[in-house]
Amino acid sequence: MAAWPYPFWIAHRGAGKLAPENTLAAFRVGAGHGYRAFECDVKLSADGVPFLLHDATLDRTTSQRGTASQRPWAELSRIDAGAWHSRAYAGETLPSLEAVAAFCLCNGFALNIEIKPTPGEEAATGRVVAQAAARWWHGAPVMPLLSSFHPDALAAAQSAEPSLPRALLLDSWRSGWFEEAQALGCVATVASYGILDRAAMARIQAAGMRVLAYTVNDPAPAHWLCDSGIDGLITDAVDRFSPSGRAVRC
Repeated sequence: MAAWPYPFWIAHRGAGKLAPENTLAAFRVGAGHGYRAFECDVKLSADGVPFLLHDATLDRTTSQRGTASQRPWAELSRIDAGAWHSRAYAGETLPSLEAVAAFCLCNGFALNIEIKPTPGEEAATGRVVAQAAARWWHGAPVMPLLSSFHPDALAAAQSAEPSLPRALLLDSWRSGWFEEAQALGCVATVASYGILDRAAMARIQAAGMRVLAYTVNDPAPAHWLCDSGIDGLITDAVDRFSPSGRAVRC
């Protein structure tokens, strides 16, 4: 397999438990714990601006309600995305992918962008995110890893910017996933840690892909995955695991 440019430990949604997920504040908290690679969720505003948000709606993690993709970025960018977490983060706003790119590039951090389209916008989101990432990371030593549960989004990203690395996200071993990952030219499979066993990992790696696991927050599965040859771990527990090297240090 080609050399893998990404750190072993990846902070999920920034540091999405200690700070409001998918905000620059969460990225800063993760960086403060020594993390140098981050995962985030990206979707499109009504006017096509890629920004960070996990859910299709604003309800859970902001002060507003309704479908996020129905609002323009000028409106989304002013929404409080921190007060739901704690008073200390009141006023923290939804970040654009462009702002996150600037943060990562200025600090030399790696990024796993999960393409998280609003239902029905899979292809458009994959295309726009890939084009934006290629533009903002142009010439960077490490390009962002684009991942998604949605093959249509990855296919659109592949068509728009074939040189960007891609990964298929899986929460179960559905029929045809392996052939799908190969057809999409994926460099990795990112699976829920509960479905992984050594045979599945060996099959993926034998095909020239890396294996990453999400969301690993407890030492026991982390130790087992490390011993089994996993290539990367995505975690919320940035205050529990030391991100130096491939070992599990709590």
